[in-house]
Order: sequence, then C-alpha cells, then structure tokens
Amino acid sequence: MTDQKRMTMADLGLFTGAPQHEHFCRMKDLLATREMAPSAHPHFWPRGETTPLPETYEYDGTARPTEKFLADTDTSALLVLVDGAIRHESYFLTGGPDVQWLSMSVAKSFVSALVGIAVDEGHITSIAEPISSYVPLQPGSAYDGVSIRDVLQMSSGARWNEDYNDPASDIFQLTAATMGIGGTLDDFVARMVRENEPGTVCRYNSGETQVLGALVGRATGRPVADYMSEKLCEPLGMTSAGYWLLDPAGRELAFGGLNLTAHDFARLGELYRNGGVWQGRQIVPAQWVRDSITATAPHLRPGRPLIGRNHVNLGYGYQWWLPAGDRGEFSAIGVYNQFVYVDPVSRTTTVKLSANRRYGTSPDEATNREVETIAFLRTIARHSH
Repeated sequence: MTDQKRMTMADLGLFTGAPQHEHFCRMKDLLATREMAPSAHPHFWPRGETTPLPETYEYDGTARPTEKFLADTDTSALLVLVDGAIRHESYFLTGGPDVQWLSMSVAKSFVSALVGIAVDEGHITSIAEPISSYVPLQPGSAYDGVSIRDVLQMSSGARWNEDYNDPASDIFQLTAATMGIGGTLDDFVARMVRENEPGTVCRYNSGETQVLGALVGRATGRPVADYMSEKLCEPLGMTSAGYWLLDPAGRELAFGGLNLTAHDFARLGELYRNGGVWQGRQIVPAQWVRDSITATAPHLRPGRPLIGRNHVNLGYGYQWWLPAGDRGEFSAIGVYNQFVYVDPVSRTTTVKLSANRRYGTSPDEATNREVETIAFLRTIARHSH
C-alpha cells in the first residue's frame, strides 16, 4: 500500500461541510480497494435525441432553477436514459464519463441484487431463514435469529442511529470500524443489540447492508467484489473497472463502498426497470425484482420508515427506496446526493452523482436535499418523455 493509501475515511472530513469532489472521484487512489474488471463484452449505451434539461423544477410550492440546484449540490454527473438510450449527459467539477464515483448507499441496491442472485443459484436456501444461519453472530445479538427478509427490508429491530449530524451515532461507529477501530466491520455487526421486534419497524440502518454483504460472502464462499464481477459487471457489459472499498480485514464496505462510472451505475436501474432482464437474459429473478421495489407490509409504506429520528415520505423494499405515488418509481439513494432513479411510466433511468458539501451538517432537508432531488428527478423524467 502506498503512502497515499494510508488515508482513512475519517481523513475525508465527511459531514463537516468540507468539499468532497476532489475525493469522491479517486477513492481507489486514496483507500484500499478490490477491483472488478470491465466486461469482456462491453455494452455502450446508444444515443437518442438529445433532450435539454428543464430550466426549472417545482419544489415546496416554488419553481426553482435547475442550474442553481446542480451547482448548489456539487453535482458531478447527470445521465438520463429513456428506453435505454442516452437523452442527456453532463459532467461538472471532477466528474467525467470515465470517472468512478463513490456510491455511498447506492451500493445497498447492488448488494440486494447479489442476494437475489445467490438465492436463485441455491447458495441461500430462503430469505425466510435466519441470517445467523450463514453469518457468525454473538448469541442474543441484534441479528441472531432474524430472517434475511427482515434485514433486506431494514426491519431487523436492531438499535441504530443513522444521524450524520451526531458524531456519537452508530453510523460514525460503523465508519470507525472501516478503519479497524474497535474491530472489523464483521465484529461491529456481530455485537449489535436489539431494540424492536423484527418485522415491525423500518429503521434505515447501514449495519443491515454490512451483514448482507457478509451473507453474500459466506453463502457463496467468495468476496462480494468477485461475485459481483461475475454476476453483474460481466453480463451487464460494464465498460469501466469498478472498485469496492475494503476494511483492514479485506471485507468490502457493502453499505456504501462501491465506485463506478455514471454509465455503469445506470445499468442496475435499467436492469430493474426491465424486470431483471438484460438483452434477453434473466440476470436477477423477476419475482425478486418485483419484491425488491414493493412495500410489502404497512411499516414499509411511505411515511413509515425512519432515518435517524425522522419519518420519511418514502417507502422501502429490498434495499431500494420507493417514492410516494402511483407511478411505481424506485431509487437507490446515497448520502451526498447519489441517485439511481427509475420512473417506469416514462421509461426513464437517471443517475445523479454529487458531493453536496452541506450534506449531514444538519439533519434537515434544507442541507441534505434528498426530497428536493426526488422532485428534480421526477421533473426530468416527465420532461424527457
């Protein structure tokens, strides 16, 4: 490891207001990673008629200028596909068509796809099984005896605080574990404690995805990156290398450590928009896709899930967010405003990669701007159709 790679996540100054666009574009040069090769059979998105972005979008009862929003949220990439063809593509700051950007929690939706493939291949017998049948955990700890389904739906009942504005919160402790402080990521999730009955409360919890990554690794006997390389990168025709950040034990940061280009992030959105089928081949089981983007219980419906102390007007599936409404929209969402948003009605998939420096400096929408981003992406989808 070079001196440069001795940097840690803590050195980035996340959630302090510090600019991040110089970091998110080159995580593979700063931290330990495992590489996934580009596909041997790359798929290049066709280009359709270029559609200009709407000049304004509606949010909170006012028309807001698109250009200002993109600048204020430190946008690095905006890619809009309609029917699988590029209709708009623009890059800012340190973004670019060949730049692998840090996904943050967009990674969670990729991990969910890998769980679905592992179930289909028989590595995992059923998601009704306890996740502790596969992942070593302390008896009586949060995930002991909890079904894989409840973990997928952020409904394990584990005690958790995902408050980016609180340095004592669990998400900060999880980040510390990525540096080996207090043990490895596996150690961290193994000793978490229970707060609620499983399957009753949807509480957004990055620890859930970390244990799902451990599940994929244990069930398949392979590192997450290797399994993803074979099952997603290769068949989806990814055109650039991808990188997973690693903890000191060599475990992938399943909850947010994936680095891909905008073109390659879009592939998961398009795959799910098409029911798990890619160029005539079923990559992810169709039923898994349907279940992944459906709120299958009352506690998963929009308005019920919790992030930190706040209820959010989004539903939740298997590691996918579900905007309220009747259009069947779904989105992978990561902090600092990373989005892979899909609107099936307009057949649109949009990727927004960002480094919103104000993100997490307060718990408020005014700094985090996630609900506003959904409004912006919805406007693009309706405008591009």
